[in-house]
Amino acid sequence: MSVEKRVIKKYPNRRLYDTATSSYITLGDVKQLVLDSIEIQVLDAKSQDDITRNVLLQIILEEENGGMPMFSYEVLTQFIRSYGQTMQGMMGPFLEKNLELFAQLQQKMQEQALAMCGDNNVLNTNLWGEFMKFQGPSIHNMMNGYMEQSTGMFLEMQNRMQEQTKQLFTGGFNFPGYIPPSGSEEKEQE
Repeated sequence: MSVEKRVIKKYPNRRLYDTATSSYITLGDVKQLVLDSIEIQVLDAKSQDDITRNVLLQIILEEENGGMPMFSYEVLTQFIRSYGQTMQGMMGPFLEKNLELFAQLQQKMQEQALAMCGDNNVLNTNLWGEFMKFQGPSIHNMMNGYMEQSTGMFLEMQNRMQEQTKQLFTGGFNFPGYIPPSGSEEKEQE
């Protein structure tokens, strides 16, 4: 059963209207709804087009322009290079799964901090800051190891898919107009 999303309408004057509270809200309010894990849907008030992704990207852009950006130049250029590539369809699910695993790791660490400090937010925040100061590099190395392992598994899967595709085309299926790559005849004669 799907959760009903909170509908926000965006008007041509760029104002956002929250239909649940019958009031105008800011982009910061939309960000807070996301932080509060409230499912939202942003509709263009005139055309009724779903523009949720555009608004979420706008929030990310504002976050990237202020404070400490999350995406480096290298990450952003790699995103751009991924568009139009054959593996573009796999990029989104790959990132989504890794972000989900990262969120689970973060949740587990927060639960452990809560178990150690109780509900004392000040102590919890200070302890978390001190922990990250000393353990940050270790966590970073652990995440790098995980990503390298994920990359290795992904490349292995890609190689298997290439091999299966080669077998499909050179095996029992005769596709009209398909000419096997040179060198495959020599292997068959050996």
